[in-house]
Amino acid sequence: MHHSLKYTTMTATENKLKHLLGLPVIVAALGYFVDIYDLLLFGIVRVPSLQSLGVNADVAGTHIMNYQMTGLLLGGILWGILGDKKGRLSVLFGSIIVYSTANIVCGFLPVLNGPYIVEIYAWLRFIAGIGLAGELGAGITLVSESLPKELRALGTSIVAGFGLFGAVVANLTVELAGSWTTAYLIGGVMGLALLVLRISVSESGMYQSLEKKEHVAKGNFISLFTHKGRLIRYLKCIAIGLPTWFCIGILAVMANQFAPAMGIESLNPGKAIMWAYVGISVGDFASGFISQWLHSRKKAILYMMLFTVIGIVLLLSGVAHTENQYYFYCAWMGLGTGYWAMFVTLAAEQFGTNIRSTATTTVPNMVRGLLPVMLLGFDFLKPNQGVIMAAAVVGIVVFALGIYATISISETHGKDLDFTE
Repeated sequence: MHHSLKYTTMTATENKLKHLLGLPVIVAALGYFVDIYDLLLFGIVRVPSLQSLGVNADVAGTHIMNYQMTGLLLGGILWGILGDKKGRLSVLFGSIIVYSTANIVCGFLPVLNGPYIVEIYAWLRFIAGIGLAGELGAGITLVSESLPKELRALGTSIVAGFGLFGAVVANLTVELAGSWTTAYLIGGVMGLALLVLRISVSESGMYQSLEKKEHVAKGNFISLFTHKGRLIRYLKCIAIGLPTWFCIGILAVMANQFAPAMGIESLNPGKAIMWAYVGISVGDFASGFISQWLHSRKKAILYMMLFTVIGIVLLLSGVAHTENQYYFYCAWMGLGTGYWAMFVTLAAEQFGTNIRSTATTTVPNMVRGLLPVMLLGFDFLKPNQGVIMAAAVVGIVVFALGIYATISISETHGKDLDFTE
């Protein structure tokens, strides 16, 4: 009797591990790793790359960054629709070819140097942005549909937790390679190597059965806006993600602007980004387990959001007096906003199979695309209110929306995903 019981527990654990370490999860995790590496690489090499091309890094840097973010926004819509019309895998293949090629060409920018170099760089990052937008949504959709429902949260956490580590590796690669062109080439080659690995992954079963249904409208992006209930669900999904990019885009990327106000000699945004992502990586692994343990996506996200709020309040109230203390709070905020995996999973679970890829791919990219709006507010308030009050006001708006959306959205823990809209 005892033996058989022990044996069933062992096989159950082995089965779980077989699913969680299966090809869809591994390939999606590696894909997201390369994605984050390439997404943040420009932020990390922005100053050295533009200086070596003989361009003003601040003016041109913002211009190029806006191109990359616009690419992400448009790419999110494009790949999302394609994922529902042509299958999850076609997106994983297509997006990787697009951004890997763009990155390899970025490695040859010094050769192309001339009067139009800023525009060439901007368009390359725009193309890279389009490619990078497809990775996370298609990966999470494929993993959500391929895993048994009780393992979904853990599977998507592994994808995001491992993937976000790409930010740390990107920072280290630039330091070790000592040249920004090499860092771009490494990113492009990693992507193409991944493409070879991808060929062995199979399409999600749910999508395959949907493919046979001719009458179901697939990947209709506009349908997210034409039905009131669906639109509210979609907007709530976006609102839940906003605090993550407030922390990254304002408190980490703009870290150098907070230094004088806090009496800190200088802050390095590259380091602030790195420490935030160390936190996010750990938070993402944790979020899946917290969600499993509480049997709730909503509670896991809400508690992590409130934990983040405490960190931000402490940071902005002037507790950090040294550079390292500031980075400590960046890691704290990262840990709290590590519900990114949960938030994308929640989006995947809110919508039917025929529009799931569209929703899951556009939601995180809408969040990234709203960063310029947050920055506009931040820059607008800065001259009169000062940098700390400006960040606080934007933060209050963003977290109020996020917390309201989390409390009011429907719970999807253990929900069966085999349905259409």
